[in-house]
Amino acid sequence: MTTADTADTAAPYPYPSAAIAAAVARALSSANDRPAPALDATRSPHKYAALSQDFRSSAWQHLEGGDLPQASNKAWGMVAETVKAVSAQHGGIIHTHRGIMEVVTQLRRLLANAGDAATARQISRAFLVARDLHTNFYEDDLSEDIVMEGLMECEELSERLYALFWQEPAAE
Repeated sequence: MTTADTADTAAPYPYPSAAIAAAVARALSSANDRPAPALDATRSPHKYAALSQDFRSSAWQHLEGGDLPQASNKAWGMVAETVKAVSAQHGGIIHTHRGIMEVVTQLRRLLANAGDAATARQISRAFLVARDLHTNFYEDDLSEDIVMEGLMECEELSERLYALFWQEPAAE
């Protein structure tokens, strides 16, 4: 079974936590993201995951209300908080946009090095869509159709990142 099959069938966690933690550590080092201060102890993976879901529902509400810049920004927020949730679960607290980008880069490299280049490319493309939506918050130049398609792409990216890199605690 390939990594992509594993993600789509909710099979056991496909990557060792240590490999993901190492990727997160490399990313934060590369991004020169500051060390986690004591306040970061309140930034739990589940808090970030909840924020991601809040941004997801808010994005659709803004889209339905015709506020394309806000819908775009909430879609970006959903992806950013998903990346932060995965990172925090594996020991890294992200403080910057560059940190988010570097974590995505390292996670996609983990996929590519494991032989799943197709999923790695898919994650790269979807992340670029999320960044374009973030830009649309400031520029307000994307059509409703494009924002809606981008939001769907962001949802798929968020779901894929959780499927590949989120590890629920083992039941006892």
